[in-house]
Amino acid sequence: MMDAEHTREVLDALERAGVWLVVNGGWGVDALLGEQTREHDDLDVHVSIDELGQTCDALAELDYRECLVDGRRENFVLRATGDHRVDVHALSAVDDEGGGVYRMEDGWDWIWPPGSFSGTGSIGGRPVACLSFEGQLLEHTGYDLDDTDRRDVALLRERFGRPAN
Repeated sequence: MMDAEHTREVLDALERAGVWLVVNGGWGVDALLGEQTREHDDLDVHVSIDELGQTCDALAELDYRECLVDGRRENFVLRATGDHRVDVHALSAVDDEGGGVYRMEDGWDWIWPPGSFSGTGSIGGRPVACLSFEGQLLEHTGYDLDDTDRRDVALLRERFGRPAN
């Protein structure tokens, strides 16, 4: 499990290394909500593909090693002792308006519109950059949501006062 304390250690290491990042996934939802609402089995982060070396080097200092690579630089998981996992999503482009491009496994480009990366939140009291409300809703499209995903979206809609469509 990725508890808040270990998650903060990972984020601190990446910050010290000067890595630009945005928290997404379950921790991204909880960061935007400003509280931990459930347990997390990993930490998902968007980083620039140009900073993959810095990302891996910073996490190697915390004993993270590459695994589950599947031959893609755009998405891989780093694993450390205790089954701590960081799921890295490398963006091929990031713009000044908080948008970017992520290359999907099938070669299709997922376009993050302006403002997607402009969310701010906290994890265990530590301020973090995270997906915005709109970015979270976009991230929860294009696949069959499981119960956890549906719960996350419902909490976001409730908190931000926006009913389900």
